[in-house]
Amino acid sequence: RAMAACSLGGSASDGGASKRNADKGHLDQDSKRDVHVFHLATEVAESPDNKIPILLLKLKDILKGPPFGSRELKQLKEDIYYYDLIQYCVLVLAQDYRNIRGQWFTAVQLADILSTACVGLDPKNDAEEFHGKVLPSAADNLMLLARRLQARFLKADEDDDKQDFLRYFHNVTDSLCWLLSGHVQLTPHVFQSEQFLQLLLTDDMETTIIMVSVLLSILQLNRTLLLSVKERSIQLILDEIIYELFENTNPVIGSTCIKIMLLIVESHPPTLQMLRNSYKGLSRLLNKLWTGRGFDTDLYQLLELLHVGSFQGVKEQKFYRAACLIQATWRAHQTRKRVKKLPKVVTNLQRSFRAKREQDAQRLEKEREEEDLRHQLQLQRHRALRDFRQRQLSLLEIVPASEIAKYLKHEKEQSAMVIQKVWRGHRQRQCFSQQKSSLKEFKAAIIIQRSVLRFLEKRRNLRRDILTWHGPKGLTDTRRQELRAQLEDYVKHHPVTHVTEERTKERHAQVQEMLGQYLMRRNLERRSDLRADALLAQINTDVELLMSAPSLKEATEKDVELFNCRSAPVAARAKQCHGAMLQSTRGPWWKKLGDEMQDPDTIYADDVDLDLVL
Repeated sequence: RAMAACSLGGSASDGGASKRNADKGHLDQDSKRDVHVFHLATEVAESPDNKIPILLLKLKDILKGPPFGSRELKQLKEDIYYYDLIQYCVLVLAQDYRNIRGQWFTAVQLADILSTACVGLDPKNDAEEFHGKVLPSAADNLMLLARRLQARFLKADEDDDKQDFLRYFHNVTDSLCWLLSGHVQLTPHVFQSEQFLQLLLTDDMETTIIMVSVLLSILQLNRTLLLSVKERSIQLILDEIIYELFENTNPVIGSTCIKIMLLIVESHPPTLQMLRNSYKGLSRLLNKLWTGRGFDTDLYQLLELLHVGSFQGVKEQKFYRAACLIQATWRAHQTRKRVKKLPKVVTNLQRSFRAKREQDAQRLEKEREEEDLRHQLQLQRHRALRDFRQRQLSLLEIVPASEIAKYLKHEKEQSAMVIQKVWRGHRQRQCFSQQKSSLKEFKAAIIIQRSVLRFLEKRRNLRRDILTWHGPKGLTDTRRQELRAQLEDYVKHHPVTHVTEERTKERHAQVQEMLGQYLMRRNLERRSDLRADALLAQINTDVELLMSAPSLKEATEKDVELFNCRSAPVAARAKQCHGAMLQSTRGPWWKKLGDEMQDPDTIYADDVDLDLVL
């Protein structure tokens, strides 16, 4: 017990041990401790150091007695702790087991016993010492034992020995994970430990698979782990993970490392900027090395995070793709409905396709005939040229020697004339092509000017008709006097009643209200007319797109983009209409009577809950 106290805490531990001994004596009087634990503690205290590990193996049978999670098992673990048997297990893990019976298999069993005894144990009297000293020492000694087994595995020559050490190493790491699952507060200590980093720094594939799995388990146990560790520790772990990604080709290592990086980025957002700034070519190499290896979902999620740079951007991209998918699906559904209602469109499409296919066949046949004709003309031209040269040679044999020079001079002049003629024709064609574009622009300017002049003339005529008022025709002075007399007589016989100012204001308000209602109705009617025109134009556009759409075998990405919309307001409106349509389909049957041909924008507008739809 003195050895355990010295190793675990020095003088402070001595005080805790004496206090625990006093408490133990008091508890022995008030409650009955487990007899087997007491006898085992006595044997351990009286035995030499090389026999203590063998004696501690008896704890395995003792711990198997009570059922898991029971109160008896918890009390048994407290007895084991208060008799210092857990401290002995922590200490003996650091020994060299080559001279102990069972050798490293004994050490693996003790690691399992230690993790089992510590999980679920929470001593009431010595909680600070247990959580502050015993548990960190247990984790450190478990990692030390794992390092020794890893080194033995790497140095072993025979396959049987290597498999045994690999199995021992796997069991010890399982014990460490089990200990951390019961005491999550230990995860920052293990994550920042130098021994844990040394366990990760290995080039062996089998031990690497085990260690990256342990690291993934640690991050899954405590999602807030990275908020309480140093940034340097995160940087070192990331360096090793990225090195394993580019050094190994095992899909298990690749999948686990990708999941680890996703967990690190999700639980610690500043790490994402660190990855983007420190590892410039990470996205390109990950896409090149690990695409199509069986974990593309996690890989694409990580690549998207590295590309966008924030989780908010990824969510926006996800919503954007969802809106595009909803739009494409909805428009396809609407198009299919219209095609079902328009059976003639299929016939027209088939007729157009057959006509186009026949036109293509005729065009190919015509091109083939033109190519044959061009080949025949070229052969005839070569043949005629060969015959002409043959005749020239024959004529040269007939011409006297004194006429040869004159004949050659005549031939040169004829050749020069031909060259000049060809050159002048070529130059004139070039000038005509340039003048053709200028002539086209000139004609276009004339057409525009004519249209503008007509428009201006119409506007002037309209303004002149509105502003010019000449009064009624044929009104003379005599007629004006007669009309004035009739007006005065009517006013005399029909006097105007006096209207108060309040009555005038009231009538004015009524007139203004009626005018406003009229203007509002007029705006609504205009808006409905514009909407109807827009819907008709959209339907015509969609029908033209369908009639000119290629087959599925000939369709390209550009053709698919014609049926997608990248407008955010349109996407939001499509999402709202789609939700309204889905909600309307879940309604009772009596609400859907007579609504088969109704516009999706107006289906159950009064009954649809917009909060549920959005």
